[in-house]
Amino acid sequence: MTDAISSILSQIRAHETRMRGMSDVASGNGIAPTAGSATGGVEGASGGGFKSAMSNAIDNVSKVQNDASQLQQAFEMGDPKADLARVMVAMQQSQVAFRATVEVRNRLVQAYQDVMNMPI
Repeated sequence: MTDAISSILSQIRAHETRMRGMSDVASGNGIAPTAGSATGGVEGASGGGFKSAMSNAIDNVSKVQNDASQLQQAFEMGDPKADLARVMVAMQQSQVAFRATVEVRNRLVQAYQDVMNMPI
């Protein structure tokens, strides 16, 4: 279980690092649900379902942040298709998505610490 949490934390840190130095072009600006996220089942022990769901969610957050950054840059360059309302909505979507991801990470770490502190 320690390896899974360490893997998730390292993926989040890698995405944060990429976001600091990245301003690539991406298309769209919506937050799409990940496949299997509404199933409610935990498949981590059987094959990595949870790991892939978390990876997809982190990739989705990265995509949303890239989209918002691209839209912001287009607005600053004077692109008529990038109006202020769309830029603000995209920035808020990326902020909410990132905060949700950080909150999930914090809860996973707290749950792990609670399990490790349980008496045997």
